[in-house]
Amino acid sequence: MTSAPQLLTDPFLQLPTETSVRVVWFTEFAGVNHTVSYGENLKQTAKANITKLTRTREDQESRVANQTKDGQVYQKPVERDIWRHEGEVTGLTPGVRVNYRVTSVREDGESVNSDVFSLAATPKPDIPLKILLTSDHQLKPMTAANLQKVVETVGRVDGVWFAGDLVNVSDRASEWFDDNSGGALFPGLQGRAKYDMTHDGVKTTYTGGQIIQHAPMFTCIGNHEVMGRFARAGSLDGEFDDTIPRPVAQKIYRDKSLIDNSFNTNTYEEIFSLPKSKEGGKRYYAVSFGDVRLVVLYITNMWRTPSLNGKHKGRYREAEKDLNNPENWGYGQVIYEPIAKGSKQYNWLEAELNSPEFKQAKYKVVMFHHPPHTLGDNIVPAYTEPVQIIERDGNNIKAVRYEYPKDADYIIRDVVPILEAANVQLVFYGHSHLWNRFVSPSGMHFLETSNVGNTYGAAWGDRKREVPIGYQEDYVKLGDPNGLEPIVPTISPLLGENGKPMPYIASNDITVFSIFDTGTGTISSYRFDTRKPDSEVLKFDEFKLKYSNSI
Repeated sequence: MTSAPQLLTDPFLQLPTETSVRVVWFTEFAGVNHTVSYGENLKQTAKANITKLTRTREDQESRVANQTKDGQVYQKPVERDIWRHEGEVTGLTPGVRVNYRVTSVREDGESVNSDVFSLAATPKPDIPLKILLTSDHQLKPMTAANLQKVVETVGRVDGVWFAGDLVNVSDRASEWFDDNSGGALFPGLQGRAKYDMTHDGVKTTYTGGQIIQHAPMFTCIGNHEVMGRFARAGSLDGEFDDTIPRPVAQKIYRDKSLIDNSFNTNTYEEIFSLPKSKEGGKRYYAVSFGDVRLVVLYITNMWRTPSLNGKHKGRYREAEKDLNNPENWGYGQVIYEPIAKGSKQYNWLEAELNSPEFKQAKYKVVMFHHPPHTLGDNIVPAYTEPVQIIERDGNNIKAVRYEYPKDADYIIRDVVPILEAANVQLVFYGHSHLWNRFVSPSGMHFLETSNVGNTYGAAWGDRKREVPIGYQEDYVKLGDPNGLEPIVPTISPLLGENGKPMPYIASNDITVFSIFDTGTGTISSYRFDTRKPDSEVLKFDEFKLKYSNSI
């Protein structure tokens, strides 16, 4: 090793308490010493624990280092060695920010420092905070611009809530750290992205925002944080697509590892230090942050194509070529963690909603990935276990279809009613890559602010969802299938072709972010038109959460 050592990421903040916070960073060398220096003149030090990521790989579809096209360097998934470092800074006083930097020493004695950033303990109640609400980054084109505009518009935020889908393929290391597009997850959130956008022949390079070096991030699992059967497919995309339900895996693989042979969130869980629940670990949890009790649920399922052409394993049918090979079936839109009434997660949620920490919080917010209300396509079919229908001709299987009974939608039937009863003010989610919001008759707000980097469109006006005809269920083609009308932005809505205000933003040019100001209880949404790099960021919507205290 003769080149100077480098950090794979800047440090970022995790798991704040009233007196401490964790500092995490990554390198591509194990090293001999990794420390956090902090406090006055950076005189105090905390030694970091080191772990190696177990499943990070690159493959033929990675865009990393010298590989700019498929298969140039990698012809199959190959392990990539990445080490994680975590130091705990203790003895903090709430409300007092402290400078810090990290140092990693390589095996040959060469060392590398980060820049100096600032950290703080978890904020006390009554301290006004600005929290960034974001989701669905996935290396998408506008994400770096979005995060850069967050910092330029509101300055330093106090926390980040990320409603899932951080990357596309969770085990592909470069998507987290150094994809050639310049839009990997950590560079975007740390102001080290280099994403080029060109409009009318003019190139603008966006760097993202220096956000998580100073503010802790709380995340939830989206469908893209879940990987399928380990090392069974020839590519990481194939592996991601290869999830099957745990009970099916138990039958097929008997005594083999269920994690390896159904689905897993290993890489996601290895990367982040998050609060834990006894029942769900990092996968679902609750945390108090200033005036807010944030409840994070594991509500996501496998996204499969709505196409009925028979070539693919889809949400409504299996691929024709696999009909007589159940090991290759996709089993529809597999739900990864039960949330139906009576399930372990539901029971945990019910207990959390009755806890003193929840009841005493000024603001009660629930975050998960899958939408309860949206104009997006991904809300159809219902969020319920796929009902498998096998059509036979004698001993031959003619078709395998899946139905999703609408009256068995676990989110709408089981979860939303207990959130309403517990006076939750805001349900925040992602998944459909657009901005829209709703209010229930009782006054509970639903916000999807996931048009960060691109959109797949809204089922509104002339644009309908792709739904199957001739199925038992009558799937909804337009609007919110669960019966709420979208709210038109209160300040500056975009106008449709008919000149009327639109109740959503679904654009591949206009990127959106939202900020929760706990001092005023307001949630403000902003938009930026990437076609006009010199244009202002515009606040287009604002609403206020009612003060709530169940005690």
